[in-house]
Amino acid sequence: MSSPFAWLRPPEYRQLPAGFSHPQRPAPVAAPQLLHWNAGLAERLGMPAVEPAQIARLLAGLDGPSPPSGLATAYAGHQFGHFVPQLGDGRALLLGDIVSPDGARFELQLKGSGRTPFSRGGDGRAALGPVLREVLVSEAMHALGVPTTRSLAAIASGELVQRERPLPGGVLARLASSHVRVGSFEYFACRRDIASLQALSDWVICRHYPHCQEAERPALALLQAVIERQAELIAHWMSVGFIHGVMNTDNMALSGETIDYGPCAFLDEYNPNKVFSSIDQQGRYAYSNQPGIAQWNLARLAECLLPLIDADEAAGIELASTAVQAFVPAFEAAWLARMRPKFGLDTAQPGDSELIEHFLAALHEIEADYTRSFSALADRCGSEQAGVMATLPRTPAMDRWCPAWQARLSAEQCDVDAIRTRLRRANPAVIPRNHQIERVIAAAYADDMQPFDELLAALCRPFDDGPAQQRFMQPPEVEQRVEKTFCGT
Repeated sequence: MSSPFAWLRPPEYRQLPAGFSHPQRPAPVAAPQLLHWNAGLAERLGMPAVEPAQIARLLAGLDGPSPPSGLATAYAGHQFGHFVPQLGDGRALLLGDIVSPDGARFELQLKGSGRTPFSRGGDGRAALGPVLREVLVSEAMHALGVPTTRSLAAIASGELVQRERPLPGGVLARLASSHVRVGSFEYFACRRDIASLQALSDWVICRHYPHCQEAERPALALLQAVIERQAELIAHWMSVGFIHGVMNTDNMALSGETIDYGPCAFLDEYNPNKVFSSIDQQGRYAYSNQPGIAQWNLARLAECLLPLIDADEAAGIELASTAVQAFVPAFEAAWLARMRPKFGLDTAQPGDSELIEHFLAALHEIEADYTRSFSALADRCGSEQAGVMATLPRTPAMDRWCPAWQARLSAEQCDVDAIRTRLRRANPAVIPRNHQIERVIAAAYADDMQPFDELLAALCRPFDDGPAQQRFMQPPEVEQRVEKTFCGT
């Protein structure tokens, strides 16, 4: 009889030397209950029909492939600018790989699966709330088209975890094309382990950037490819108002996917200096700081790759510095490419950046809701200025901006209906707002998953503004605002 887990292959990452990871099995939990199963994702991965109880037992550490193949991977990282030479999967476990029908390979990782050698005194578990938050936000990001890890399943563990207070525990199963981070390279660079750096670089190139294999300097080509992909990713974050909240180097994936949804949030009222993370006391990872922090993180990756880029250190530094400096124009181009459609623009004009910045400044002045303000543009496209002001409060800055926008639209040589369609396709109606997330988590703690399921269904249709979506589109009242979010550790 074939194994019920034949769809789960041993992780390709275990081909790397022993120092890259530690063999590990999930620690069993008391009474697993499957709360979420992403059937659509499973179908696209070509996974066979599975029994909910079977998946629950897999996530709970009560069953799994034989022989076991789980790994806790090693990495380091700069956390809020301070280097920590050993972090690693302290509450996560790389369970195996899944290969989709088109040949794409994904890693299946558990979060909250128990202690590992990298737990550093932690319990290795996760509270149910952060597990459900990651499901909601990661699937919303996917629906918005943002490269991201995906959530395959979540269980309630039937156990309590001790945080500020005892909370119900949970385990998340998520997918990524890989979980290699900038911190993975830092782990070996700080140990001056050049052989392991080379092995890791070769693995990432083979997995994600095979075109780099033919380059004169494959490590430099890898750095350039990662920079380009990160510029695209951060521009996408900024366009939808996403704040990661904890952009440490161990939370930047080489694949270019958004990873590790801890104290993350989406903007309600527009404030470029907005910070949600309870642990970001200095605002290092504020919304507007994200492009600069991404470049800083990429500079740390460049430092790790120097020995592989050129045997002459000075030559390597020059080449790597040029690559890192290219992030700024790459991001600016990607940001404009993302923002223009949000204003109904399909062509490029020299003054577009100023037009966009003036609109954002006007939003900041009146603390207007970021998402709904862009939705209002679709509703009011082609209307007189007063019509737009019915949705956006009247200010001198907005009074000046609207005629400039209408004049810019006239240069598109496109009818109003086509521009409205473009606007609605570019501007989501529904985003995962913190007050909605907190509401459904509270219900889940009270054993009611219906609010969670309803919100998730709405988030998976972010551009649908029909009647069923209306209650998920509303920004919070002042008393409903969630100003602080927390890590799940």
